[in-house]
Amino acid sequence: MMHIISNAIGRCVLTAGAVVAVAGMPLLAAGPQSPATASARRSGSDPPPPVAPATVSRDGAGHATVRAIRLDQPLRLDGTLDEAVYNDVPSIGDFIQQVPREGTAATERTEAWVMFDAENFYVAARCWDSAPPDKWVANEFRRDTNQLRQNDTFGVILDTFYDRRNGFLFYTNPLGARADQAITDEGNLNPDWNPVWDVRTGRFEGGWTVELMIPFKSIRYRAGESQVWGINIRRVIRRKNEWTHLTAVPASFGVPGGILRVSVAGTLVGLSLPKANRNVELKPYGITRVTTDFASTPARENDPDATGGFDAKYGITANLTADMTVNTDFAQVEVDEQQVNLTRFALSYPEKRDFFLEGRGLFDFGRGVPGVPGSGGSVAAVAPQVFYSRRIGLNRNRVIPIDVGGRVTGKVGRVGLGFMNIETGDETISKTPATNFTVLRVKQDILRRSSVGAMFTNRSASVTTPGSNQAYGVDSTFSFYQNVNFGGYYAKTATAGLKGDDESYLGRFEYGGDRYGARTDYLKVGDHFNPEVGLVRRDDFRRASGSLRFSPRPTNIRSVRKFTWEGGVENFVNGAGQTETRTWVAHFNTEFQNSDNFALDGAKNYELLVQPFTIAPGVTIPVGAYDFNDATITYAFGQQRPASGTISLQMGGFYDGTLTAVNLSGARVALRKQLSVEPSMTINVVRLPHGDFTTRLVRARTDYAFSPRMFASALVQYNSSDNTYGTNLRYRWEYQAGSEFFVVYTDERDTTTPGYPGLRNKAFVVKINRLFRF
Repeated sequence: MMHIISNAIGRCVLTAGAVVAVAGMPLLAAGPQSPATASARRSGSDPPPPVAPATVSRDGAGHATVRAIRLDQPLRLDGTLDEAVYNDVPSIGDFIQQVPREGTAATERTEAWVMFDAENFYVAARCWDSAPPDKWVANEFRRDTNQLRQNDTFGVILDTFYDRRNGFLFYTNPLGARADQAITDEGNLNPDWNPVWDVRTGRFEGGWTVELMIPFKSIRYRAGESQVWGINIRRVIRRKNEWTHLTAVPASFGVPGGILRVSVAGTLVGLSLPKANRNVELKPYGITRVTTDFASTPARENDPDATGGFDAKYGITANLTADMTVNTDFAQVEVDEQQVNLTRFALSYPEKRDFFLEGRGLFDFGRGVPGVPGSGGSVAAVAPQVFYSRRIGLNRNRVIPIDVGGRVTGKVGRVGLGFMNIETGDETISKTPATNFTVLRVKQDILRRSSVGAMFTNRSASVTTPGSNQAYGVDSTFSFYQNVNFGGYYAKTATAGLKGDDESYLGRFEYGGDRYGARTDYLKVGDHFNPEVGLVRRDDFRRASGSLRFSPRPTNIRSVRKFTWEGGVENFVNGAGQTETRTWVAHFNTEFQNSDNFALDGAKNYELLVQPFTIAPGVTIPVGAYDFNDATITYAFGQQRPASGTISLQMGGFYDGTLTAVNLSGARVALRKQLSVEPSMTINVVRLPHGDFTTRLVRARTDYAFSPRMFASALVQYNSSDNTYGTNLRYRWEYQAGSEFFVVYTDERDTTTPGYPGLRNKAFVVKINRLFRF
């Protein structure tokens, strides 16, 4: 039963300086709120602050207000929960299910404590579990992996400015693995944000324990007495596919993304925080390597070199940070995973370089709707990106040296600011000249969960014509209630020699309820829209699309959690007024209680080729109009299983021929808690009157974790489309918080050469960095 602390008691206001003695550790209760923080609270929707010794107050709607406990000395971080505070201070409990039974009490008990001292913020918990440890799902040591989200986990999200939009998420599993994410506008999450923090876990008779320690230097916050933050705490019992929270999170928000909805988080009071001083971080690095590159001129073979550089960070204000990088090197970053492209449009690859990952949510332009992770539907795949960070330091599959760069990110009041200026050197093979890149982003919070913004980008040396290239635009996102979202953008570019039809705009609307959903959007991309610090996959079109969804949760089928029926259409018209692409889609999905999914998809396609399309060497599809249909059957095994993955079979027409595709993705086999293998495979068999061909992409990744801070990994992949076989071996050791040691070996080989695949390039790298914090 959920324990409800009466509003009558809860309305008593704690006076400043009230002290409760706990075994020699004074615990300072909250003082009165300042007018600024009081005005930030949601009107009438939060319970009043709990009165000591209580640590939480609740209301009947599932909202919670938590009182933080102040410690007069640091907590001993060992995961044993044997300090007096755990016995003398009441815990926070009564977690509420998001799924499978929305709004009901959690089936396993959780006791949590929220504490702080002069330097650190702590969250600790005793996670009771009625099952023996061998039934727990805990098979991941690595940091920030998707698999960690599929384990039993405990975590916390902190809205340190209490703006109900942004936050910092930290979570762990019973093995002490770490994951952290920076959340922007509830929906843009950055899992590659890696602050300095620590965690220890343990076991007791009846469950497992956790102690999280987050240094105040690692997060941005508003300092001073009687601060108010937003907070939510999540506990996941993966074998039951049960997701529970401190405050009620609607099932319609989805998992694991429900905790990102900062607007429904609880309130944290009692915080008397240290001054957020202007923290300075310096991270120098040294690197040595031996390189072979037969594509360079002259060719390099076992060529040794050594270099160094540094990154620096300076806290201008509590929420505005300046970063600088000199002679940046990303040799430790894992190579891209190969992709097969059967379309006539460009592919995009994810950013993996640390310097461009931090604060990236602020630089997103017109790409999503607040509070709806991955929102935008199919339009997200075709809408251009005004800023695409891989345009900087990479060109034509070559690494371009980054000489120096600077960045400022953060917020001033309700205004988000992002500025980036980077200077790259030249590179002869890709014929890339030395170039300066500038990106400016401004974003204003309005209403409760909405925003408007503007962006400007400049590339000093255009890759299209002599001269420079600029892009600029405005965007907006509006969210009302919890499920109604709409927004869009307008952008233009300026490139010498490209005049007229240089604009792009988008408008979209979405209703995302749990049982019903609807989405519509309209996108235009001009023939000369050319953001050269961005990415345009397809141009010269106008696209209209819409979809309807029905997603009931049956109560009379115990094995099924949710059915989904969805139908939609998208239609592309080119600049000449011709329908170039039209696709009708139908989708059916069954989500089982054990987290498996079964799906059927059908598509009715129309494609107009206004010029020949060379799809494979020696195979060209001629100009013409093509009608064809296809169907796909998919089964996804829940990722909490020792062996999991998604397998699909697609069959049907393809232009004036046929396509049969078999795909294995997201697969993982846990051989031990420290060792896993992740195979994937894509085979496309295409039969056309103009020629037949088969593409094969096979990939295998294996990881061995020595501890949560040390692991070795190997990525091997073969792609028949470009006849390459590649290997990437990496060893990473975080020998001190924020300081790392890497050993990396990478090679790429040509499978068309006789005998063992001929070497194209290889590199052996040793890199070390060290974080200094002042």
